[in-house]
Amino acid sequence: MKQVDHIGIAVHSIEKSLPYYTETLQLSLIAIEEVAQQKVKVAFLDAGNVKLELLEATESESPIAKFIAKRGEGVHHIAFGVENIRARMKDLKENGVQLLQEEPKKGAGGAEVAFLHPKSSYGVLYELCEKTTTGE
Repeated sequence: MKQVDHIGIAVHSIEKSLPYYTETLQLSLIAIEEVAQQKVKVAFLDAGNVKLELLEATESESPIAKFIAKRGEGVHHIAFGVENIRARMKDLKENGVQLLQEEPKKGAGGAEVAFLHPKSSYGVLYELCEKTTTGE
């Protein structure tokens, strides 16, 4: 793992929650985009040494919609930047870590992402994040 890349925060509405982050906390908005494959709209904010990623479901079957229905708004995941996501996934799997998917998926900002099952991570959802382009 290189560093914490971002912290994902599930919200009902980016439009309604964004002023809290940009006006009250005075964080800078980096970008807003939709990731259709993940059924999510995201807003990245610059929080100094880490980014915050606001996550809004775009469909009721979205993992974010299910998360909010079960747990409410709040911290969803912590993402670690990695350099070779497939090799890192293989290493983790060989060390008994359960992954939520076999192959990386397209994430926001042109990244490839994969999630570790919280049952393997002491209740925390971790994301591996490999930046393949200079997005966000």
